Amino acid sequence: MQATTSSSLASRDNSQQPLWQTIATFTLVFWMGSSLLLDLVIMPSLYTAGMMTEPGFATAGYSIFWLFNRIELVCAATVLTGLLWVRTNRDLFSQRGYASVLLSAGLLAIAFLYTYGLTPQMSALGIQLNLFESVVEIPNTMNQLHISYWVLETVKLTLGGALLNLFQRNQV
Repeated sequence: MQATTSSSLASRDNSQQPLWQTIATFTLVFWMGSSLLLDLVIMPSLYTAGMMTEPGFATAGYSIFWLFNRIELVCAATVLTGLLWVRTNRDLFSQRGYASVLLSAGLLAIAFLYTYGLTPQMSALGIQLNLFESVVEIPNTMNQLHISYWVLETVKLTLGGALLNLFQRNQV
């Protein structure tokens, strides 16, 4: 009876490992695809439509990024959880396993930086407090925050691509 129970538990664990890896892979693909859609389609179209010069753009931008940042946090946590679950029956600190967990933790850290650092700061700088001022100037600090955003976005997409490469090679 004991041997049957342990063999059924082992087979159940092996059957769930691909499930968690599949969940982590689809979550990562959804997240990276959504980021590219936001960065390459939505924000440039809002910029070319002249929405960035509108007085309510900071509020609208904050609303968009507030929601997206929370989705990013959930995606990052799901990917990290999936990786840790897959690694439970393997050596977590093997070279490939360690790299995948570090990549995933880096993605979670970037999501935290966006959610609790960059987005609130950018929104605070963009809010127009003087309703009688007709000319809206973009503060110099905002340009520095945009550069920070694009650097982090490049790092995020690179880490996500490296993690997807590990998933594809099934070396997680």
